[in-house]
Amino acid sequence: MTTLLGISGALRKDSRNTALVKEAARLFAPDEFILADIDFPLYNGDVEDAEGVPGAVQRLHAQIKDADAVIISTPEYNKNLSGVLKNALDWLSRIRPQPWAKKPVAIMSAADGRAGGERAQYSLRHAMTPFNPRILQGPEVMIANAGEAFDENGHLTNEVSIRTLTRLMDALKAETER
Repeated sequence: MTTLLGISGALRKDSRNTALVKEAARLFAPDEFILADIDFPLYNGDVEDAEGVPGAVQRLHAQIKDADAVIISTPEYNKNLSGVLKNALDWLSRIRPQPWAKKPVAIMSAADGRAGGERAQYSLRHAMTPFNPRILQGPEVMIANAGEAFDENGHLTNEVSIRTLTRLMDALKAETER
């Protein structure tokens, strides 16, 4: 039984990155798919000292630990990964043992710009370095002009994008079988 965890770096209800995570999960076709919730308070050491790690962060930690693979899609905000995604990583770094170690992870992005979130992916890869996951190096999935890339059902419409995302999901499946 394969469990796939999806993390969208956007909180907006109609986020194209959330649509991309769901489309990736559909193509992966796991036995179980969980869409993570990363709507956490901003990391603050004083809050952690006074109240501990929030339950929502602990839940995500357990979901990562229990998943066979993780997909992450990030929007590009000011040439970087989203603040909400970085905040989630900061909170997760406070819990031991780290659930990311050796975990197969596929990164993707959807952005309104012509590069499709290329810089956001680079910054996300950099932010993930301390966690030591097995991040797939390719194929790179960067959905440009994301506002026009999905149909009314949330499916990608561009055949090249669909093929590339399918190849990435096939590579991630292969990683779960290692």
